[in-house]
Amino acid sequence: MSWFKRSEQSANGFDWAGFLWLFLFFWYFSGITQLLIQLTGTSGFSGFRQAFVMSAIWLAPMLLFPKQTRVMAAVIGVVLWACSMASLGYFFIYQQEFSQSVIFIMFESNVSEAGEYMTQYFAWWMVPAFLAHTAFGYFLWTRLRPVYLPRGKALIAATAILVAVVGYPLVKQTLRTGSFAAGFEKFETRIEPAVPWQMAVAYHRYLDTLAGMQEMLNSASTIPPLHNFKDSMANQPSTLVLVIGESTNRQRMSLYGYPRKTTPELDKLKDQLAVFDNVITPRPYTIEALQQVLTFADEDNPDLYLSTPSLVSMMKQAGYKTFWITNQQTMTKRNTMLTTFSQQADEQVYLNNNRNQNAAQYDGDVIEPFNKALADTAPRKLIVVHLLGTHMSYQYRYPSTFDKFKDRNGVPAGVRDDQLPTYNSYDNAVLYNDFVVSSLIKDYARTDPNGFLLYLSDHGEDVFDSPGHSTLGRNESKPTAPMYTIPFMAWASPKWRETHDWNFAADLGRPYSSSHLIHTWADLAGLSFDELDHSKSLVSDSFKPRPLMIGNPYERQQRPLIDFSLIKPKAPVAAEVVLK
Repeated sequence: MSWFKRSEQSANGFDWAGFLWLFLFFWYFSGITQLLIQLTGTSGFSGFRQAFVMSAIWLAPMLLFPKQTRVMAAVIGVVLWACSMASLGYFFIYQQEFSQSVIFIMFESNVSEAGEYMTQYFAWWMVPAFLAHTAFGYFLWTRLRPVYLPRGKALIAATAILVAVVGYPLVKQTLRTGSFAAGFEKFETRIEPAVPWQMAVAYHRYLDTLAGMQEMLNSASTIPPLHNFKDSMANQPSTLVLVIGESTNRQRMSLYGYPRKTTPELDKLKDQLAVFDNVITPRPYTIEALQQVLTFADEDNPDLYLSTPSLVSMMKQAGYKTFWITNQQTMTKRNTMLTTFSQQADEQVYLNNNRNQNAAQYDGDVIEPFNKALADTAPRKLIVVHLLGTHMSYQYRYPSTFDKFKDRNGVPAGVRDDQLPTYNSYDNAVLYNDFVVSSLIKDYARTDPNGFLLYLSDHGEDVFDSPGHSTLGRNESKPTAPMYTIPFMAWASPKWRETHDWNFAADLGRPYSSSHLIHTWADLAGLSFDELDHSKSLVSDSFKPRPLMIGNPYERQQRPLIDFSLIKPKAPVAAEVVLK
C-alpha cells in the first residue's frame, strides 16, 4: 500500500500506528540517553519519565499541520539530533547526564584543555555508535506519515497536549510555590531531561548561577586580609590537605565502635590517626554547614562569612598554592556558595557534572587529580578534596564490589525488613568512603610530605539509627543525634611530627563544633592573627568547652535539647547541645 493511500485511510479513522511512529521519532532523541542511564544504573527513573512526557509536545504541530508532517519532523528532528549527539557523547565519555555544570566546565576550559579531553577519552567505538544513532533516527523519520483529524478535533487534541505537558505542570508548580518564578524553576527541572530543553535549561541556569557566584566572588574580593598575620612555617615547604566528607555519621563507622566493619582500612591506620570522637556539625545541610566550617562564621556570629576571609583565602595569604578537587555537583543554584569557595582556589578540578544528585558518581575519581596536585612543584600547597561521601541515594555511592552488607548481621532489631536494603546500602557507602579516605591518606603519605591531612564530614545522616528507627535523612526541625555526629580525624607526616607537638591524646574527647574548624586549622598550620581565637581551637591548651549550638542561627526560638548520650555513646555528658 502506498504512502498516499495510507494517508487517505488515516483521514477516515484515526491512524494510531502513524501517531505512535511520530511519538517514537521525537522520543528517540531524548530517550536513547535516558534508556542508557537506566540500563547502566547511573541514575533513577525520573529523568526517563520526564523525557517521555516532554517528547509528546512535538505531536501538537504534527496534528495541526499534517500535510507538512515530514518537513516539520525533519527540521525539528535535526535540532533534536544535534542536541542528542552532544548529550549522548557526553554520556559515552563521562557516564554522566548533561547539565549546566557541563556548560560551566566548557566555558572554564580553553581550546587546549578541550583537545586534551578529546584525546584522553575518545574511543574508536564512539564513531560507529554515533553513526548507528544517526541511522536509526533517519530510519524512524522514513516511517513517518501524516496523521489526520478533523480540524476541530485536531485543534482540541493539540491544545490538550500542550496543556497536559506544559500548562498544567507550570500552573501546578506556580500555585504550589506561590510565585511564577519559583514555579517556572520547578518546571525547568521537569523538562530538563529532554532535548533540546536540556541545553536551553542548562544554559539559562548556568547564566543565573554564574551571576550569583560572581556577586559572591566580587563581595569576597573586597574582604580585607587577616590582621597581624604571622606564619611560623614561613618559607618552609609544606603540603596540607583538607578532606571534606558528605553525610557520614560517625556512629556507623567501626573506627568509632560500630559493630560492623565498615571502616576496615581506617581501622588499620588507627594508631597513626588522631581520632576525635566528640565533634558535631552546627547544621545538617551541606551549604549551611560549610558556610560556617570554612569561614569565621558560627552559630553566634552567622554573618561573619560576609566580612572575613575563608579558609582558602587565609591559606593563600600564607603563601600556599591552593587546589580544590570536588566530586560534588559542580554548578547548581543550591551549590553556588560551594562553587564560590572553589573559585577562590588557584586551581579547580570538577568531577561531578550530573544533572541530579541521584547518579552513580564515585569518589574514587578524586584520587587521580589528588595525586596530580601532590606532584605539583609548588613548595607550599593546600589541597581541598570535597567528596560526595555517603549522600543519599546511597546505592549510587559505591560500585558493586563494595556491596558487602546484605543481611541482618549487626543491624539493630528495630530496623524493619523494608528498611533493611536502605540501611545496608548506607553501610556499603560508608565502606567505600573508608576506601577513598584511606587511599588519600596512603597516597599522601607516600609522597613523604611535610604536613598533615584532616578529614571531617560536613554533617551526618540518620538512617534508621535514632530511637524508634523511623527517621531517614536529615530534618533540622526534627533533629536527631545521627544528623549531627561527624567523624573528625587527622594524620601527620613524620616530618611534621618532628617539628610540631602532635600529641592530642588528652584532646580527643573534647566537645567541639566544626563551626570553629578555621581556628583549629590555623592553629595546626602554625598561623596566628588577630582574628584567631585559641579557645575555639580543638588542639589548643587555651581550648574552652562551650555549649554546642545547632540549628538555624537566624531562628532564635528554643527547641528541646538533643540527647547527648547518642552523640557520644558510653561516655559521660561533657557538654550540652543547644538548638537555636
